[in-house]
Parts: sequence; structure tokens; C-alpha cells
Amino acid sequence: MFAGHVAAGLAVARFEPRVNVGAFIAAALLLDLVLWVLILAGLESVAIPADFARTHQPEFGFPYSHGLVAGVGWSILAAVAAFAWLRGRHAALRAAALVAAAVFSHWLLDALVHRPELPLIGPASPKVGLGLWQDMPVALLVEAALVVVGLRLFLPVSGLPRGRSRALAALVLVVLAFTVVGMTVAPAPPSAAAMAASSLIVLLVVCGLAFWCGRRPHAAQGGTARSRGA
Repeated sequence: MFAGHVAAGLAVARFEPRVNVGAFIAAALLLDLVLWVLILAGLESVAIPADFARTHQPEFGFPYSHGLVAGVGWSILAAVAAFAWLRGRHAALRAAALVAAAVFSHWLLDALVHRPELPLIGPASPKVGLGLWQDMPVALLVEAALVVVGLRLFLPVSGLPRGRSRALAALVLVVLAFTVVGMTVAPAPPSAAAMAASSLIVLLVVCGLAFWCGRRPHAAQGGTARSRGA
């Protein structure tokens, strides 16, 4: 659900377009960023099952990044960080709440597509997951629909220059293409560590590009600030 998470960040960003859209996209991807860091640190796990070529679904042990209580905790921490970053700006509390919503949207979307492997509290707690990935064509159609909705919600109110709007749309469509390839024809990763490292790098690149796309010209930013002051 890579592209779907990006789309959720776009949808949330619609409600506070004055904040760089990259912040909301990074928030929507935060649980996966935490996941791959914890896997590399040996605190969570991912295994490549024998049927990966058919299912394209790794098996995760990820209570600290993708548990329900963990998701709530990461949402709160992200909101606190966002509020501290935006403190003194207009609607900082509103933006922080939206960041929390973007973070928690990750858990909700993963609960839709994963098999029952998302723990409610800790490693030994009951696990949930509706398993939409068991019907991959439908899952990918849902993800593509989320991308279309996210772009349609955000771009008309973004206030971004045309070039950056087009670059953001292109980035999101490339992420969707990567998602489709990754869930259909991509070969199995050579190892769990390689999967974690490469996934983390891709996420960081996407977040960085999203921040770049979300930057506004200084003149426009100054004009916006002056209009608020007026």
C-alpha cells in the first residue's frame, strides 16, 4: 500500500495546504519508515516466504511500528513534533492534528490489505487484517482509485506553481507504477536486510522529492504571509 499511503497524505494535505505537502506524505509513510529502521536494528522482522513469487507478500513481525497501540503512539509523537515545528505559525494545532491523522491513516489502510498480522497491542496480542491483498487485482484497483482521489483533492487547492504540481503528480504516478510492479512481477528480494535497506532508501527519496515539489517560491510565500497579516 505504498501509493495508497501517499494518496492519503495528499488527501489530508488538502485541509492545510499552507504546510508543505511533503510533511503530510512523510507522516502517512512514517510507520513504514519506522518499520524498516527497526528491522535493520533487529527489533522487528520480515521474512520472504516460499510462495512470494505468487503472493508478493512478505511475512512481518512488526508490533512496534504497525501495532494498533503503536500506531496511536506514533501518531501522537508526530503531532507533538509537528506542533513544535510549526509553533507560532497560523493554525499550528490544526496542522499537528492533521499530521496525526495522516500517520494513523497508514495503520487503517494496512489493516485493509494485510492478512491478519497487525497486532493490537504487542507481539502476543490478537492480530487483525482484512486481507484485501488476497485478491490482488482488486487491491491494486483500490490503490489506484486512492491515488486519483488524492490528487483530485489536493492539486486544485495546493497553490503550487504549475511545474511543481505536475512534478508532484508525476511523482505520485511513478510511486503507483512501482507499487503495481512490486505487487505483481518483481522478483523476491535477496534477503530481508536488502529489502529493508532498499525500501528505506526509496521511502526517503520519495519524501525528499515530495518536500521539493511542495516548496513554494519565496515571493509567493511572502505574499501569503503579508495577506494573512492584513
